Amino acid sequence: MERRYLLDTNIILFISINPKELTRKVQQILDDYGNLFYVSTTSVKEIIHLYNSGKIKKAKKWKTSKDIILDIETSNFRLLPVTREHLLTYAALSTPTWHNDPNDHIIISQAIAEGMFLISSDRKFEQYIDQDLHFIFNDR
Repeated sequence: MERRYLLDTNIILFISINPKELTRKVQQILDDYGNLFYVSTTSVKEIIHLYNSGKIKKAKKWKTSKDIILDIETSNFRLLPVTREHLLTYAALSTPTWHNDPNDHIIISQAIAEGMFLISSDRKFEQYIDQDLHFIFNDR
């Protein structure tokens, strides 16, 4: 059965820069050719920002920030743009006061609206399971 997964920003960085940060369970999901993988355009924006500001270790295959987009596309990951439905889910999302990252909230909203499994190393995402988030934690 084909499953759809949304990969959080940190998972894309682990895949590209340090795959040893991926758990066996997440690696098995990634290795299953029957699965479909998506990357939010919000994550791409975050990665480009981190790259351009020098806050992330540069992957050998990224010579420029444009290479990040090409790398994602050639890795058979599908880009998931933010849609009206995602924004409506975002508007209705109940967020704890201590979790104020709007990029996380958009990514969570995309996963909920699309009925996708969200893979992340961010434990804060567990707080959204009761709002129909299907969450897979990469315990690094």
